[in-house]
Amino acid sequence: MKAGVCSHLGSEPVCSTSQAANGRSSYSHCPGSHNLSSFKGLRPRPVLRHLSKSAAPGTKSHRTLTVEAVKTPVNGAVGNNSTSNGNDAFDKVSVDELDAFDPSTNNKPLTPLLDTVNYPVHIKNFNRRQLKQLCKELREDVIYNVSSTGGHLGASLGVTDLTVALHYVFNAPEDKFIWDVGHQAYPHKILTGRRSRMPTIRQTGGMSGFTNRAESEYDPFGAGHSSTSISAALGMAVARDFKGRKNHCVAVIGDGAITGGMAYEAMNHAGFLDKNMIVVLNDNQQVSLPTQYNDQQQAPVGALSGALGRIQANRPLRELREIAKGVTKQLPEPFQEATAKIDEYARGMISGSGSTLFEELGLYYIGPIDGHNLDDLIAVLQEVKTTETVGPVLIHIITQKGKGYAPAETASDKMHGVGPYNPKDGKSISKPSSKPKVASYTNFFADALIAEAERDSRIIGVHAAMGGGTGMNRFQKRFNSRTFDVGIAEQHAVTFAAGLACEGMAPFCAIYSTFLQRGYDQIVHDVCLQKLPVRFAMDRGGLVGADGATHGGAFDITYMACLPNMVVMAPSNEAELIHMVATSAAIDDRPSCFRLVLSLFLVQFARQAGSQSSNCA
Repeated sequence: MKAGVCSHLGSEPVCSTSQAANGRSSYSHCPGSHNLSSFKGLRPRPVLRHLSKSAAPGTKSHRTLTVEAVKTPVNGAVGNNSTSNGNDAFDKVSVDELDAFDPSTNNKPLTPLLDTVNYPVHIKNFNRRQLKQLCKELREDVIYNVSSTGGHLGASLGVTDLTVALHYVFNAPEDKFIWDVGHQAYPHKILTGRRSRMPTIRQTGGMSGFTNRAESEYDPFGAGHSSTSISAALGMAVARDFKGRKNHCVAVIGDGAITGGMAYEAMNHAGFLDKNMIVVLNDNQQVSLPTQYNDQQQAPVGALSGALGRIQANRPLRELREIAKGVTKQLPEPFQEATAKIDEYARGMISGSGSTLFEELGLYYIGPIDGHNLDDLIAVLQEVKTTETVGPVLIHIITQKGKGYAPAETASDKMHGVGPYNPKDGKSISKPSSKPKVASYTNFFADALIAEAERDSRIIGVHAAMGGGTGMNRFQKRFNSRTFDVGIAEQHAVTFAAGLACEGMAPFCAIYSTFLQRGYDQIVHDVCLQKLPVRFAMDRGGLVGADGATHGGAFDITYMACLPNMVVMAPSNEAELIHMVATSAAIDDRPSCFRLVLSLFLVQFARQAGSQSSNCA
């Protein structure tokens, strides 16, 4: 790789490329804005060379960027031949490639294209086959890094193609990407100057496992909880228009976040304001942990649906539709209603019934589109980007959680959240410990609730898309018909439980401490003021470690203890927890709650502190 420098304004070199000792090219950080306008003169590969007009032929200046073409083929993937669907050779990480991964010996995957990328601008001149190869290398890098640190694997693998397409078409950080939920953003972090810090993700002093405004200018909004992206993107779009800017605001909502009511509140408002913004619905048939929010299997997305997506994204067609809408506004009201109905039916014939809801909310619906077909993604995003004044647009893409990594594709939870694992087969790696294995508080709670439910047929289990994390999956195995997963909808979960209590049932609402914050008004208004006996099992109370501040239950005792009629309990050991489950089941004239800590170490620490204070007394 030849050395080169680029400059935004001054004469001093501010960004350089160099050859690393291991043969990989590296980029030093450029404090200027890495946007496409700074590199308008770049020509297509194989040789990208931008020379300032003042530079004489054969000489270099501080305004010169020289990038040599990538010559190293990986598994024959980089070349001129294309595959039938555009992605065939790049969709999977092969068994042979996985066998070569070994974090213990620092044997990393070969990523010659990814090694040339430090910021999104560096992919702007890749051809399509290089972009597809980049997707594969990104997946390999995510698999390798997460195998050591643990984290959210499946969702990030599923949006790899979308991430590359977004950064190829749009111009971040001027264009705003809001990832919802933020645990889908691992590939985004790698492409935006944070690849070297991936080994620190979710570690003390390291990177956040979610998007974080303090971490990078490429993270315009933090998102550890879900269903917030459309509201935030709409606010940014309104602020953009007040400031007279032209940047794009893109909300990527997926991994079940569309089930949250806040998303529909935001879409309703977006349709009313009619501001230009883009919503990408990443439909991977999952709600965080393995929960189907659509029981029917999504048919494979083939050439026909891809073609329909392209047709609907066609700029002249959409602009003609906008002109037609303007003309009909001048017609008498009965004609306006008739033309609106004709338009609705026409859209339904093209898009299918799935588009009707979004169209009624005022969003222009495009899709469904194969979220792993890079050619279709880029074509649609480019058309949407270059179309003027059409209001909010929703692009519906179908993706596979865990895409490209066989162990994740076949796992029941698509390897949603994992600890360290062997990258060759996806099997968990347990750290050697001399301490005996102890069941978690979550499992003690689930077993205690099962015991109570055996005696009391009124007991109902309710959770919000976190059956594995709250122990409700364990309860469901025994009492399937008495377990309700409401999706990522904590507000609904609380009031749904209140309705059960009104009719004499004994609901146990198991929700993470920080997630329950989203249903606080319902706890106050629908439960406490009416003295309804809803039982709240608040998991992840206290510090939670790797998931960070967005998941640490630091406020639950305070926000529950200040409410009228609420009984608040916090066990200091497993026996007390079991008794508290029984006590909650017995309390039938008011609401009650108890908290479950994640780490038994914290409990042991508290016990030791209590023992010492007793000795001092």
